[in-house]
Amino acid sequence: MIKTKQLLHKGGFYPYSIHTQRTEKLDNGLSNLKQFLEHVFHACPDQYFNSGPRSSTLKTVLPFDIIEIQGHEVSALAEMGLEENKERVNNNHMRVQLFMLEHDPGTIAMEVPLWMQHHELDNYVDIFKTIEPLTGHVDILRKENEHIWIWDYKPNAKKEKYASTQVYFYALMLSKRTGIPLEHIRCGWFDHKDAFLFKPKTLSIPFNKALHHY
Repeated sequence: MIKTKQLLHKGGFYPYSIHTQRTEKLDNGLSNLKQFLEHVFHACPDQYFNSGPRSSTLKTVLPFDIIEIQGHEVSALAEMGLEENKERVNNNHMRVQLFMLEHDPGTIAMEVPLWMQHHELDNYVDIFKTIEPLTGHVDILRKENEHIWIWDYKPNAKKEKYASTQVYFYALMLSKRTGIPLEHIRCGWFDHKDAFLFKPKTLSIPFNKALHHY
């Protein structure tokens, strides 16, 4: 029911995992996502993840309308995961991710590796000052109604300054890898109390200086 592969990328091991029963049900325009999630198990370009810009280290603020919700469903799941898995694993991220993948009907994958090459985004070199691929790992991939949600667990979500930029580039990379339009993707970050949500959109990214990504 849960299929896992340990990916050795810069920063350590990433336990990429999918819930096979849930991914098998991805249809109505999401079949490419199902194929991508399976494809990664045997064809992840691991070399991309060992150098170059990483979405999690981007330091800028992009103009999104952020909605803050206390008591969101994902926050409740995080709270349960932190409690149930406190003796099982010693990492809060894993406590939450494992609980959601195992118990939440909407969660389809965790630690999903994503990448984007320089020719896939206008002004890529101006933005990142390199032609090396942008990479990242999505904490939680969730299907909610007709949308695919990218969720990033942040232990102190309210204090995050740049999380919206991180998950926005996750959304761009997921769209590039699967062909899912941004209009069908939603983004957010959360902890056991608060969740922050927004709709990704195509931006004319006004970066006249490099993002601080190293």
